Amino acid sequence: MEYVYAAMILHTTGQEINEENVKKVLEAAGAEVDDARVKALIAALEDVDIEEAMEKTAVAAAAAPAAAAPAAAKEEEEEKEEEDEEEKEEEAAAGLGALFG
Repeated sequence: MEYVYAAMILHTTGQEINEENVKKVLEAAGAEVDDARVKALIAALEDVDIEEAMEKTAVAAAAAPAAAAPAAAKEEEEEKEEEDEEEKEEEAAAGLGALFG
């Protein structure tokens, strides 16, 4: 993953994404550099529009929590309904106790 991050940093800072620059970023971060992985990354990124890929990733990351929010709200609502029902049952039981003094 650190190899992809190195490429993203280079892209964001306007630097050319090549083997030498990726190695420099990784070494500066204290990572062990595997030349084969660096070459594979550079080859994989040849036909990729990094700006577009970063935008799609940002949109997907923002959509994930938004999709989870309705489910959490529904779960909270169900818990509240269960609590209300339990309270009603307790009140009813207390009322029956009053009948027998």
